[in-house]
Amino acid sequence: MLIDMSTSRPGVPARPTTQAGRPHDDAPDTAALFTRLTELKEGPERDAVRDELVAEWLPMAHRIAGRFRDRGESLEDLRQVAALGLVKAVDRFDPSRGAFESYAVPTVTGEVKRHFRDRMWALRVPRRVQELRNKVRVARRELTQHPGTPEPAVADIAAHTGLTEDEVSAGLEALESFSTLSLDAELSSGDDGYSLADTLGAPDTAYDVVVDREAAKEGLRHLPERERAILYMRFFEDMTQSRIADRLGISQMHVSRLISRSCARVRDEVLEQRE
Repeated sequence: MLIDMSTSRPGVPARPTTQAGRPHDDAPDTAALFTRLTELKEGPERDAVRDELVAEWLPMAHRIAGRFRDRGESLEDLRQVAALGLVKAVDRFDPSRGAFESYAVPTVTGEVKRHFRDRMWALRVPRRVQELRNKVRVARRELTQHPGTPEPAVADIAAHTGLTEDEVSAGLEALESFSTLSLDAELSSGDDGYSLADTLGAPDTAYDVVVDREAAKEGLRHLPERERAILYMRFFEDMTQSRIADRLGISQMHVSRLISRSCARVRDEVLEQRE
């Protein structure tokens, strides 16, 4: 893909200018090149014609990218995204359906907008919320375009856009959520200042214990009485295997095997139930 940022090339004649002196770089006459492109098969010659078309229309892609330059993304990156959209437009264009510019402009613009939608949010926001954000942003600008106009209320924006107040509220929240707040951000300016991370809770491992106990209950009921007694002495009374063996009159090795077999049986039964 051509990514040359220049808008003129050696050997290319200067294009006609308007009365104001601005060159018509956005709309070169490339109808013959597109016709030739459709006639060529895949190969070096077709690639050369394709590259030439991209180079001819690259100034238009740069102009479209410039419309989005004040939205937090570098102009260089925006030009690269617009160039990608231009390549897609060249590859998909059918010369029999009209002028290339009519097809390329919305294609390139859509590529740049998609870049902002998918890449510029710190967190992935659903497309529906992003659309609400855009509608609310436009409505606020339209409702406050006259100097001295107060900030519109949620009900005013809802009436202006046809959205519900809940949808407007979601859009307003999204307006302030383009970037995330660091967990180290200070929430208090006093000596006992604390950060956002200090206000967040931590997972309670006791819940996992409750879940595991409830899951194991049924399997424990199915064990023989002696094996249940061994597990109780080992894990609830915290007795050693030697003491359990002395109490039951069996060897410590036998106690160890019974514990391992009982735990494996309970575990297998729990896994079968989950499956």
